[in-house]
Amino acid sequence: MLLAIDVGNTEMKVGCFTGERLGSTWRLTTDPRRTPDECGMLLTQVLRDGNISLDGIDAVVIASVVPKLDAALATAGERSFGVAPVFLEPHRQTLIPVRTERPQEVGADLVAMAIGGRAKYGTPLIIVSYGTATVFMAISPAGEYSGVAIAPGIQISIDALVGRAAKIPQVALEAPRTALGKNTAEALQAGFVYGFVGQSEALIKRMREEMGVDARVVATGGLADIVAPNCRLIERVDPHLSLEGLRLFHASL
Repeated sequence: MLLAIDVGNTEMKVGCFTGERLGSTWRLTTDPRRTPDECGMLLTQVLRDGNISLDGIDAVVIASVVPKLDAALATAGERSFGVAPVFLEPHRQTLIPVRTERPQEVGADLVAMAIGGRAKYGTPLIIVSYGTATVFMAISPAGEYSGVAIAPGIQISIDALVGRAAKIPQVALEAPRTALGKNTAEALQAGFVYGFVGQSEALIKRMREEMGVDARVVATGGLADIVAPNCRLIERVDPHLSLEGLRLFHASL
């Protein structure tokens, strides 16, 4: 089995593949202070909870945007599973051309999503990832990673507002009955949800214009289910694009 790990700034997405089939998946909190022992215990515990034999893991592949955790995860993989994890490096992988000025600066998680998205949905394609940041990725008709727009993430934006306004409460992040809020909670929900929907639609439209094609749009990330049902331009939510991209990357080695 292949253990795929996507290390984001807020969460680690973990999944087990048997061949091309994705089985159990987990979302774990990212903590850059974790030691190799802690990383190993965390991974082995979730696998045991999923009734997955540790001996069955014969490969580990990682996309990471948290460099402080890389060495700990590499050591944990060798100690726990007896294999050296392979890290996806955007400027060295050969599955998708990265047509940006500095490919080495592109996040490994974004390249993994692009690889998985292109394989599943074809091109041209726009992938919107709702995570710590909200990221809009464009994949050209030729299958190239051609550009990206990055905006503050949904939860970060909410936390910033709540933290700086004494009378603003935390509210459930869900669509209200109307955009005209009749109380504080509804007003915040209207601004949050429909504001992020408007941001998404505006950027998708502009990217389509610059790409010169009516690209398909797929959403991913932990908060995609909040925006996608209210955004007419998003056709599909796929929470496991990065894990699928990691599987394809590992298969290409």
